[in-house]
Amino acid sequence: PVPRPRLRLAQDVARKLGRLDWERAVARPLGQTRRAVLGDAAAAPPRFLVRVDEFPHYQAWEEPERFGGERFARFHALMSAARVPYLIAVTPRLSRAPLSPQETRSRPLDAAELAQLAQLTAADDVTIALHGRDHRTRFEAPRRHSELCGLAPADAEALLDDALAQLAAHGVEPEIFVPPYNRFDAAHLALLAERFAVVCGGPESIGTIGFRRSPVWFHDAVHLPGYAPLYGHAREVLPAAERSLAARDGLWTPIVLHWGWESDAGWEELERLLELIAPHAARWDDFLAAVRRSGEGVA
Repeated sequence: PVPRPRLRLAQDVARKLGRLDWERAVARPLGQTRRAVLGDAAAAPPRFLVRVDEFPHYQAWEEPERFGGERFARFHALMSAARVPYLIAVTPRLSRAPLSPQETRSRPLDAAELAQLAQLTAADDVTIALHGRDHRTRFEAPRRHSELCGLAPADAEALLDDALAQLAAHGVEPEIFVPPYNRFDAAHLALLAERFAVVCGGPESIGTIGFRRSPVWFHDAVHLPGYAPLYGHAREVLPAAERSLAARDGLWTPIVLHWGWESDAGWEELERLLELIAPHAARWDDFLAAVRRSGEGVA
C-alpha cells in the first residue's frame, strides 16, 4: 500500500540525507536475498537499464540551439557508437514555457522531430516510453512540478489517452511510462497500470507514492523508479556504477540520465560512463520480457 503522508515525508527526508538510496536501500537487501536463494549462482554483473529524459527536450522551444534536434542527434550518435541500449521518454507535444502553469501554448512535433522519432523507433537498441502529453507543470513551485498531480483520475485518463493516441498516429505504442517531473498521485496508479507494463519514477515519486524497493509489482504494472546515486549527471553515476559492477549482484539496475545535462557538460563525462557500462547494458525489451514472465509466474 501507499504509505501515509507522514511516512512519505519521513522517507523523503531520509532520501535527502542519503539514507534511502539505490545502494543502501535497494541493491544491498535485494543482493542479500539473491545470494540466500541462489548461493554462488547469484554472482553476476548488474543488468544496467539506461533511461533517458527526454525527447524532445521540454525546453527546446525556448532554447533550440541548446536543446534542439542537433544536440539530441549528437547524444544519440554517442549512445549508438557505444552500443548502449536506452529508453527514451517521449512527449507527443512541445510546450511553450513548460514551467509556467499560466501559459497554454503547445504544438505537435514538427517534421524534423518526427523524423528523429522515426529513427528512434526503428533503432533496435532504443525503446520508447511515454513522457506525458506536453510536460507542462500544473504547479508553479519547483517542489510540486507535475503534469499529473492534482488531476482527478478521469482527467488524468483523458490526458494519457490523448497522448497515447497522438503517438499511435506516428506508429508508436509505448509500454512504459516515465512521469514528467517524476510525479503522479497514488490515485493514478491503477489507471497507469491499465495502460503500461512498467511505470517509472524517481526521487520525487517518494513524496507521492513512497519509497519502493524496485523493480516491484504495483497493481498490474511493475514500478521501476531511479534513485541516487544512479540518478544524476554521468560524473555522479560513474562511481556508483563501478561499485555495482564490483558487487556482482546480478540485479536489474536502472540508470537515469538527462541528455541535456550531458550536453551542457560537453559529453566527455557521458562517454566515460558509456565505456564502463556498455558490456553490461541491457535492452529494455529484455526487461519487458522478464516482466511478462514474472506476471505469468515463470522464473
